[in-house]
Amino acid sequence: MTDIESKPAVSKNELLKEATPTLAGNIAATLSTAATDHFTEDDGQFLKFHGVYQQDDRDLRKEGKKYLMMIRGRIPGGVMTPAQWRVFDELAWLYGNNTLRITTRQSIQFHGVVKANLRLLVKKINEAMLSTLAACGDVNRNVLAPPTPAYTKAREQVFRDCVRLADALRPQTRAYYAIWIDGFQLKTDDPINQAFVDPLYGKTYLPRKFKTAFAIPPVNDVDVLTNCLGFIAIVENDQVAGYNLAVGGGMGRTHGNDETYPRLADVLGFFTPDKLVDAAKAVLTIHRDFGDRAERKHARLKYVVAERGVDWCRAEVEKRANIKFAPARPFKFTTMSDLYGWRQAVDGTWFLTLFVETGRVKGGQKTALRQIAEKFPNLEFRLTTNQNVILANVAESDKAAINGLLASHGVKTENQASVLHSASMACPALPTCGLALAESERMLPGLVDRIEKLCAALGSTTKKSLFARPAARTDAHGPTWRRSRS
Repeated sequence: MTDIESKPAVSKNELLKEATPTLAGNIAATLSTAATDHFTEDDGQFLKFHGVYQQDDRDLRKEGKKYLMMIRGRIPGGVMTPAQWRVFDELAWLYGNNTLRITTRQSIQFHGVVKANLRLLVKKINEAMLSTLAACGDVNRNVLAPPTPAYTKAREQVFRDCVRLADALRPQTRAYYAIWIDGFQLKTDDPINQAFVDPLYGKTYLPRKFKTAFAIPPVNDVDVLTNCLGFIAIVENDQVAGYNLAVGGGMGRTHGNDETYPRLADVLGFFTPDKLVDAAKAVLTIHRDFGDRAERKHARLKYVVAERGVDWCRAEVEKRANIKFAPARPFKFTTMSDLYGWRQAVDGTWFLTLFVETGRVKGGQKTALRQIAEKFPNLEFRLTTNQNVILANVAESDKAAINGLLASHGVKTENQASVLHSASMACPALPTCGLALAESERMLPGLVDRIEKLCAALGSTTKKSLFARPAARTDAHGPTWRRSRS
């Protein structure tokens, strides 16, 4: 038996999932008691499948741990109604730190939530017809879709496919609704619960997280080839003729561990839209069946593709999905940037892209967006992977009122930020993330200001507007220079 076929001892996470396949843990019981302000370490792993990370305020560790929760929404394609935005805004004020953190996967994170408020927040997200299920954990995460409506009418078809696929890849455990909606604890020793097997993921789900994205060339605003699973739309006459399927991307690595490395996805071939769900499930189950369950740092799909080969992966997908790939259709990526300011969409309506520093919606910008959501119920909020907000489906007659409302809160719609600020990204890091080694979000804006001053002193101009931002570097795989963990 070769090393690749051997089955070493599995990690602790695998044992936890096997023992409690409903993912219920003792979460509901802990939520219902005031005897503790946090969950056990084991339940902390189960919480991730429910969209929750247990953290603590690292600024206060000398005084003892103050436990806080981070909650991440599952928002397919990053599209929200004004009513949903208002709910998220209110929840951040009531139960969080009164900020909304837009992620690089078109989602929103709440920070600073204490255990006593956790169920209320998650329940209200569900009442707004969104969810937190599978926003984290060893499952398919939030599915990305191109947010900008300026290039082709096919974007609406791609978005519908994004929503359809997000629903098809959703885990089926009833523990989520039992805990967060109904508020009761599933009995983990009940034979029915112990015997639960998710029809797609199996009893132990995936070895690690799984990321999926849709892109429409020539725009690669979702970094599609850095995802485990990518769908590159081939558009003909404003219709999606099909998708090039890309598998095995991921930019993460562990310092000092040569078995981990960044990798761009390989394009396997072209298929028609009717086989979308079949192709996606085939790729996901390859990860399920062949991913490394012993070493989590080596457990992403990219290592399966790299070690077993692209030809093997193509044949395996064709067998599992009952399809035969055609040769990949030609495509080229030329940009990954957002179109800032006011632009006209292909359907004649208008959209406004607002720059959000490090993705953190707060202060006057948060107030302005809430008021827009209250006064303009027919527009659409779209989150970008560059951590910005797009207001879409805006009637021309409403532009002036929106401009005035934003201006009254100090929010610019033109010349919103310099090139360096608009191109910068930072993970939240301190004080909440347990993995952070140094400051990131809190430090970055001031650091960029210092760099701009040094550049000015050396005669280099950086104070251009976002509209003059140069296109990102491209190669055969498109732009790949940025992505922060989300």
